[in-house]
Amino acid sequence: MIAALALPGIAQAAVAVPSGSGTAATGSPAITNGGAGLSGAKVGASTSSQPVVKGFRAKIIKGVAYAPSNAPLQVQKIIWAGDKIRHKPYIYGGGHGIWNDAGYDCSGSVSFVLHAAGLLKISMDSSQFESWGSGGAGHWVTVYTNPAHAFIQVAGIRFDTSAEDDPHPPAGTGPRWRPDMHSTRGFQSRHPSNL
Repeated sequence: MIAALALPGIAQAAVAVPSGSGTAATGSPAITNGGAGLSGAKVGASTSSQPVVKGFRAKIIKGVAYAPSNAPLQVQKIIWAGDKIRHKPYIYGGGHGIWNDAGYDCSGSVSFVLHAAGLLKISMDSSQFESWGSGGAGHWVTVYTNPAHAFIQVAGIRFDTSAEDDPHPPAGTGPRWRPDMHSTRGFQSRHPSNL
């Protein structure tokens, strides 16, 4: 099945909807964090500082997140920024007031990666993220937040200081790449309007 998808600021694109996948009442594809059908800038070969994998979904390989080749450049920058701080420890208040900090808390981590993509000018705490961007899940990027915690799902993977729903949590206490959450109950979803 092919459906048309129109978003503000994005040219209309044909989107293939896999059999059995959810669709909105309009017949358009359900919003997901995979970004299928929304092509972005083509990038060159994968490098150690900018790892890339073909397709529309990011992959975590040995703790490193690989940006999808078909994702918009802002999405790729979010992923590459997360790779830069993925070994940093959890420090309460980390990433607030200084971008390149010794460690990061949950919202400091989210702020760091959004800032690297040009989507945030100053760091925000989890309560401030409750009114950031647009409401609901984005196609590529969604920030999940409540007054106590924030994390970001981007192109099918999650950057989070919490190991919840991670079957093989990496060592350390700070921000790490993890599989998407099965349930985001108790969180508000927010996204950049164009992603």
